Amino acid sequence: MEKLAILDCGGQYTKVIDRRVRELGVKSDIFPINIKAEELKEYQSIILSGGPNSVSSDQRLKFDEKIFELGVPVLGICYGMQLMSDHFGGTVAGNVVKEYGQNEIWIDTSSPIFDGLEENQKVLMSHGDTVKIAPEGFKVIAKSGQAIAAIGNDEKKMYGLQFHPEVDLTENGMKILENFIRKVAKYQDFYALDDRIETSIKMIKEKVGDNKVVVLVSGGVDSAVTAALLIKALPAENVYAIHIDSGFMRKNESDVICENLKKLGLKNLIRENAKDYFFNTVVEVEGKKIGPLVDTIDPEAKRQIIGEIFIRIANNVIERLGLDPETTFIAQGTLRPDLIESGNPDISGYAHKIKTHHNDVAIVREARKKGLIVETNSDWHKDEVRKVARKLGLEESIASRQPFPGPGLAIRLICHDKSEEAEITSDEVQKINSIIEGTSEKAQILPIKSVGVQGDCRSYRNLGVLYGNGVDFSWNEVTTLAKQITDSINTINRVAYILNKKEIDQKINCFDMKINDECVDLLRELDKIVTSNLETSKVSQTFAVLVPIGITKKYSVAIRTFVTNDFMTGRPGEIGKEVEKKDIQNIVKEIEEKFSDKIEFIMYDVTSKPPATCEWQ
Repeated sequence: MEKLAILDCGGQYTKVIDRRVRELGVKSDIFPINIKAEELKEYQSIILSGGPNSVSSDQRLKFDEKIFELGVPVLGICYGMQLMSDHFGGTVAGNVVKEYGQNEIWIDTSSPIFDGLEENQKVLMSHGDTVKIAPEGFKVIAKSGQAIAAIGNDEKKMYGLQFHPEVDLTENGMKILENFIRKVAKYQDFYALDDRIETSIKMIKEKVGDNKVVVLVSGGVDSAVTAALLIKALPAENVYAIHIDSGFMRKNESDVICENLKKLGLKNLIRENAKDYFFNTVVEVEGKKIGPLVDTIDPEAKRQIIGEIFIRIANNVIERLGLDPETTFIAQGTLRPDLIESGNPDISGYAHKIKTHHNDVAIVREARKKGLIVETNSDWHKDEVRKVARKLGLEESIASRQPFPGPGLAIRLICHDKSEEAEITSDEVQKINSIIEGTSEKAQILPIKSVGVQGDCRSYRNLGVLYGNGVDFSWNEVTTLAKQITDSINTINRVAYILNKKEIDQKINCFDMKINDECVDLLRELDKIVTSNLETSKVSQTFAVLVPIGITKKYSVAIRTFVTNDFMTGRPGEIGKEVEKKDIQNIVKEIEEKFSDKIEFIMYDVTSKPPATCEWQ
C-alpha cells in the first residue's frame, strides 16, 4: 500500500494534516520529527508539520538530516518549511514579518504544487520566524507582500509553504495538498477510511468487556455520541450516565439536557447538582494546592480545578453506587483538538499547551495510564463527530448543538486583579495610534488578558478595543485594523469593537472581578440574550463573555461568534454575512434596556483563531 509519513514538529494542526491526507485517499502515519530516516523507507513522500520552536534558537528540534536524502518528495509546512530551508542553506530570521490569521498572497501558478489555482489566494498564516533568503536551487513561488510565503525545487520535488494548507482558512488548501499528493508525489492508490462506528464499538467491547462504565454527559454532541456508542456496544444496565450541573451552565440548560439524554435509551441517568463543590473546593495539582474558584484569577488554574472536580464527582458517584473503582471505566467525549491544545504528550511530544481542557487534566491522565478512560472520539474533530451523531440517528437538536465547554460560564468570566496589571507602554500606544491613523476609528489597549495561539504557542495577552462608529462600523476596515494590531503589537492577541458608544472621552478602567453569584447570574442572562437573538445565524458557535471594564460601571459584555468546521482555526461571524446586523442591533437594545445599570460597553470580538482562540480563556 502507498503511504505518506507526517513528521510531527509539535504543530497544533499536525493531526489535521493527517486527516486531510486520508480524506484525499492516501494512508498516512504520524512520527516524531527525530525518527531515523531508515524507518521511513516504505513511505513514498514526507510532510514536515508546523511547530512552536525556532530553527535559529537553542530550541531547534533535532532530526535525522538523511530524510532529505531518501529521494522522495517532501512538503514542509510553516516550521517544516523553515527546517527544510535552513538545512539546504537558506536564511531563516525572526522578527522580520509576524503574521497571524488569514492573509492574501501571490502564488506562482506555474509551480506544480499550485497547478490550477489563481494568482491571488487567501491562506492561514501563524508564524513569527520566516524564510528571508531561499536556499540555492529553490525558487520563491509565493509571497505575502515582500515576505516569502513558499519555496520550491521542482528537481528535488521539495516544497515549503509558510502558510497552513490543511486548515479551513486556507481556501484552496485541499487543492494544494492534492497537487502535492497526486501530481508531485504521484500517488495512484485510494485508501478508504475504516467505518468509524464499527471501529468504535469494537474498541469499547474489547476494552470494557463485562465491566461497568460511567459516562460524563454534558448534553453536547461529543458526550452524546460517546453515550450512544456505549449503549450500542454494551448492555444498557452496564452504562451509567452522569450529568453534572457545576453552577456554570446556561439558563435552564441542565433541565433540557437531561430530557434529551433520556431519549438516548440510557437506563441509569444521574443528575448531580454540585455548584457549591465547584465554587468552594481546593484541589491539589502536581503537588500544589489551588483554588477555590471564587478566589482564582488565572484561566489555567480555573480549568485545572474544574477538571479535577469533575473526575472527583464521578469517582464519588462510582463509590456511592457500590461499583469497584479499580474496574469501573470512565467515558468522555474528548476530541482530538482538546488533546492537542492541552499539550498531551501522548499526542505530540513537541506541541505547546494552549489551554488545559477539563477532560485532560492530571487526574484524567493518571486514569488513562491505568487503562480506565474510554474516549470514543479522541481521533475525531467536531464536524466528524456530528456526522457520526447523524449516522447513529441522534436528534438534530443534539447533532447540530453548538459547543459548550466543560468549564461552562466559568471561563467566560474574565477574572482580573488590578494589582497585577502590567503597564501599557507609550511605545504600544504609539503603535496602535499609528495603525488607526487616517481612519474614523479610535483605539485603546487594556491590561485585560485572554488566551490566544500564535505561531503554535500559547499567548496570554492584552485586549485591544476599537470604537467610533457603533454598529455601523465597516467590517472590512475594522477586521483589517484588528489584524494589523495583533501582527504588530506583541502584547495584544485579541481585538473587540465597541458597539454601543461612538465617543469615549476618557481612559477605560479595569476593575477587580472574581467568580461570584452576581457575575455568574449576570452572564447567564446576557448569554441568553446573545444566543437567542443569534440562533438563526450561520455561525458555528455564539456566546457572551463578561469583561470587567468600563468608565463608571464595572462590567462590559463581549459577543463572540465563530465560523469553523474543526475548531482548530476559525474567524468571527461577519456582520452582514453570517450574522444579521438587525440581530446585533436587537442585542444592543435589549442589553441596554435590561442592564443599563450594570453594563458599560457592548463589544463584538473581531479576532480570528489564530491569533486568538475561540474561547477567551
